[in-house]
Amino acid sequence: MSVLNNFEGWKQFLGERLQNAQQNGMDNEAINNIASEVGDYLAANVEPKNGEQRLLADLWNAADESQKQVLASTMVNLVKNSTSK
Repeated sequence: MSVLNNFEGWKQFLGERLQNAQQNGMDNEAINNIASEVGDYLAANVEPKNGEQRLLADLWNAADESQKQVLASTMVNLVKNSTSK
């Protein structure tokens, strides 16, 4: 089963990667930039597997570059908050 099939599984996967990046000294700006690049890749190459991903894809495709940075940063915060509970 792909991590993309289930939104909770996707958030857990991202959370683990986020923790690894932070433990290896990556700062928040670099993490947010990578999150934005991942968002670009997913929007261009991956079909959403569930309603949450469809909503994120639609928001991403409607956003300009600065709004995409905000969406990426928001996803990072969502993952941080999910893993800290």
